[in-house]
Amino acid sequence: MKKLEISDEARKLGIFVAMNEVSNLKITKNNSLDEIINAIETKYKGKNVDSLKDDPVVRAYRDFYWKIGIDPTKIRPSGEALRRRVMRGNKFPRINEIVDIGNIASIETLVPIGIYDRDKIIGNLHIVISKGNEEFFDLGSKKVEKLDKGIPILVDDEGRVLHVYPHRDSIITSVTSDTKNVVIVGAGVPNVEEDLVKRAVDNVVDLLERFCSGKKDYETLVIK
Repeated sequence: MKKLEISDEARKLGIFVAMNEVSNLKITKNNSLDEIINAIETKYKGKNVDSLKDDPVVRAYRDFYWKIGIDPTKIRPSGEALRRRVMRGNKFPRINEIVDIGNIASIETLVPIGIYDRDKIIGNLHIVISKGNEEFFDLGSKKVEKLDKGIPILVDDEGRVLHVYPHRDSIITSVTSDTKNVVIVGAGVPNVEEDLVKRAVDNVVDLLERFCSGKKDYETLVIK
């Protein structure tokens, strides 16, 4: 079992998380998961995209982005970005069953979900504020990035940056077809209910057990 600690500096920003772990996963093609995704596409397709800005959960994550220096009209919170994509009639992005399940929970709850390959994490996890010049290997880029000072980040015991909170994951702990064990982290910010973040993680756990033959390691924790 991995532990996760939130530093005092990060806690002052109102950061909290829900966390769980699922073991012994098997990634296999599952038509029932396709049915869930097809239902999501049908549910949101054609809905008014502009109405999203008035959703209290979207507003909370946007406010947090502004607080940490990110323009949420240019870099959207992940749940909002997924919901917008499907509302506009685009297909739900497919990666692999584990990642897709995280995105299902995120699009439904608007809570950003991080899923990390547990076997690639060294030691335990910590949410801290960057001191500047930390190396970050963005999942979508081949270039190493040097982070600015004052950014909330998720690191392991060796200080490797696994996530820029709450919207960018590192390739270091990315989930692949070989992933067997995962850590799931739901990102909480001020004015988002703890129960919603916990429910988002519970949804991921439930779907991983149903469709990837996984086994949860414990009841979902809320850490703040």
